[in-house]
Amino acid sequence: EANLEWKSIMEEEGIKVLVGVPNKKVHAKLCVIQTKVAGKLVKYGFISTGNLNERTAKVYGDHCLLTANASIMVDINKIFRYLENPAINLPILSTCKTLLVSPVSMRKQLLQLINKEIYFAKKKKHASITLKLNSLSDEVMIDKLYDAAKAGVEINLIVRGIFCMLTQNKQFKKVEAISIVDEYLEHARVMVFNHGGKEKAFISSADWMTRNIDHRIEAACPILSKELIEEIKDILKIQLSDNIKARILDNTLANNYVNPRNTKKVQSQVEIYNYLRK
Repeated sequence: EANLEWKSIMEEEGIKVLVGVPNKKVHAKLCVIQTKVAGKLVKYGFISTGNLNERTAKVYGDHCLLTANASIMVDINKIFRYLENPAINLPILSTCKTLLVSPVSMRKQLLQLINKEIYFAKKKKHASITLKLNSLSDEVMIDKLYDAAKAGVEINLIVRGIFCMLTQNKQFKKVEAISIVDEYLEHARVMVFNHGGKEKAFISSADWMTRNIDHRIEAACPILSKELIEEIKDILKIQLSDNIKARILDNTLANNYVNPRNTKKVQSQVEIYNYLRK
């Protein structure tokens, strides 16, 4: 009701409003900002892992990227072209070269990224995957993670909600998995692949669920700045070190808290705040 009310208000002011895609939820968080700088028209892209909502923005933890990168901007504009006429423009999504886009290419590209880690592991090189998601339930993606674990890929998972993966099996190296539930809702989707030392990091609107990968409009954006990749890795490292609000995700689903033992107590949401304010 609120959306329809705002639709009417904006259309009365001459704003074009796109109303969605039949039988598919548009879940990507994308924005194109067009402005003039020194008399020249400049476009910026904004990509987020979470909603731009006046309520949830105060209680959800997410990552956002503001960029003028040309290749990213080309793909964002392609997604909006598709949304303007989804009946005709679906093939446009398949031409995106930088963003991973559901429902056309994300699954294939994620599988390729995991396969690359398996390749490096079999070559006896360091291989690792770190994922932060709301939910992990897609059978194909879970099976591929099992393949990676069997090959010796180091896997670290932070999954707040639905979790359908076994973390311990005699056939593969133990998968480290935790869930963090604290004052703010952990909502970001972040993926880091070691990629032979040339790390690839992504932020995304999509969880690893069949509905997100195959039946929604989603986007995963590569982080191209080395400085930002290091920042994301630092934040993930803090979260993986949480021993106050983190619960262990294991085969028993006991959800026991991580035991701080004699180590320094780490409450990741507090530590991330301290890290970012430096």
